[in-house]
Amino acid sequence: MTSPSRYPEELERALTLRDGSLVRIRPIRPEDAPRLQDLHSRLSSESAYQRFFATVRQLPPDWARTLANVDYRRRLALVVEAANADIVGVGRYEPTSEEDTVEVAFVVQDSWQNRGLGTILFGAILQAAAARSFQRFRAYVLADNRRMLDLIGRFTRIESRKTGQGVTDLVFTLAPANATAET
Repeated sequence: MTSPSRYPEELERALTLRDGSLVRIRPIRPEDAPRLQDLHSRLSSESAYQRFFATVRQLPPDWARTLANVDYRRRLALVVEAANADIVGVGRYEPTSEEDTVEVAFVVQDSWQNRGLGTILFGAILQAAAARSFQRFRAYVLADNRRMLDLIGRFTRIESRKTGQGVTDLVFTLAPANATAET
């Protein structure tokens, strides 16, 4: 495993969502593991299934520790904190077998969906990856997850799309400048 890089403070920022809610986006830290478990416990069965492709009632502590420990370069996750300090969303990228390509994924707590947070988180994780020299992205999305497929289609340039066994495998690049602008 790569040793951790310095914590990227430049990725921290406060945001006002389109409904006026205030949130803070920042890189994940190891001590966030229990808070990831809390977030998972607040997800609907459908949201958890769309993220993990399995019915996972509780995020196991070892998974939470693995997800919360990143090196901030090859593996990075951004969390979104509500005013009460609950984590309400997390986006990440992970390495793939291709040196210039990372796999991206994110989830937003159900009660925080439809506020533009998914679009913001998706754009933030793609921009953070691009700033670390990753130019291509991969996402595995359940074929019936129209919202995620539409989001990726709207804000990226899709190079390939393959669907098999109910999962769509997408490889894409960033769209032209400002395509992932926060709305």
